[in-house]
Amino acid sequence: MKILISDKMSNKVEDVLNENKIPYDIKTDLTPEQLTEIIDDYDGILIRSATKLKAEIIGNCKNLKVIGRAGVGVDNVDIDTATKNKILVMNTPLGNLEATAELTVGLMFSLMRHIHLASPSTHAGKWEKSKFLGTELKGKTLGIVGFGNIGQRVTEICSVIGMKVITNSSSASNEDLLKLNVNKVSTEELISTSDIISLHTKLNDQTKNMFNSTSLKSMKSSSVLINCARGGLINEADLKEALDNGVIAGAAVDVYETEPAVDSAMFNAKNLLLTPHLGASSKEAQSNVAIDVAKQVADYLLNGNIINNINIID
Repeated sequence: MKILISDKMSNKVEDVLNENKIPYDIKTDLTPEQLTEIIDDYDGILIRSATKLKAEIIGNCKNLKVIGRAGVGVDNVDIDTATKNKILVMNTPLGNLEATAELTVGLMFSLMRHIHLASPSTHAGKWEKSKFLGTELKGKTLGIVGFGNIGQRVTEICSVIGMKVITNSSSASNEDLLKLNVNKVSTEELISTSDIISLHTKLNDQTKNMFNSTSLKSMKSSSVLINCARGGLINEADLKEALDNGVIAGAAVDVYETEPAVDSAMFNAKNLLLTPHLGASSKEAQSNVAIDVAKQVADYLLNGNIINNINIID
């Protein structure tokens, strides 16, 4: 039994594997060709978002039994091919929960109070106090798209601030909605009535380019859009056009259709706050997801126990 760690992650992952006496190799920054050549030498592989496990890489695996994603999103894994080849795919939905929720709320504050613009202005020796008149979060309507763990944690924080929260989630339970005092509305109502829209949903065929020219024009001109979920939920060219033309007031984006984002259609848009996929980039989150994924994969390989699985295999 042996595990491959193909992305950089906290050395806590090594501690867990050593405790369970599972041998492992750390080989990062592999090309697709290099990974294809060696992947079936392993029973499990631990990845973050950099490793792309597409059909051509895992489609012919005979020995690989489990893919462990240290984090939430698994759009870098071909789930259908993994399932067909009886490869279990797991993620760690709680490890970076707090980090992503806190970043989301931090971006809200920065956008609404123009912190991201006021800081470089002040560094430049300007004193543009009147230029950066902000807006308070209290009393504003927050539209949550995707009411999973992170969406619910953002709701908890923003409710304490005094925001009214709505969601369009079809899967949200009445119990969760009641507990968090959240109203369920249609997607159209959420887009047209929210002061802030925060994305926390999966990327799939239904959600890809969910925010495009049409939906952005349906937002309030004073509203802002935040994406700490997955790149591809927003059409990047359409967002730049909407910001430059004042269709919406601002946006904050932490995730991109192509990463690393060295060239994006969004770059240099008006009042656009960009961060380089920092959602899980806290010391605590890095440690949490490494420990969680190593424990889950070890437990599966040693004992057959399945936790946080994305797919079901026979």
